[in-house]
Amino acid sequence: MDLHDYKLSLELRIDFSDLDMYKHVNNLTFIRFLQSGRVNFWEATGLAKSFSESDHGAILVSTHCDFKKSLYYPGKAVVKTKLGYIKNSSFAVDQRILNEQGEICAEGRDVAVYFDFSKNKSLPIPAELKEVMNQF
Repeated sequence: MDLHDYKLSLELRIDFSDLDMYKHVNNLTFIRFLQSGRVNFWEATGLAKSFSESDHGAILVSTHCDFKKSLYYPGKAVVKTKLGYIKNSSFAVDQRILNEQGEICAEGRDVAVYFDFSKNKSLPIPAELKEVMNQF
């Protein structure tokens, strides 16, 4: 796996409140870090703008995280994000969470569907949006 394929990168500060009783970053915080990376992808591709302008946007249908290594306070986490796949109305976002040494601490995949929130149904992803998403 080549981390250069991950076009988006987001650095996040680890806060003391992110820790669990074992004094390492709680598993729920990893999920929050993945969410931050996913939102970063939605903003970079125009999915967030699409929702604000048309009520069409992405809706999360699945999230998955494999934990590889602990994260600790104080420190930073880096979330690397890329498009995993894109289909007619669904797509996946693949992510890696790294520690400050560049070691992979978690691997995640989110699956989302392009959705019409006013009609409460999925839609085909527009060709121009697919073109932008494929850049990531």
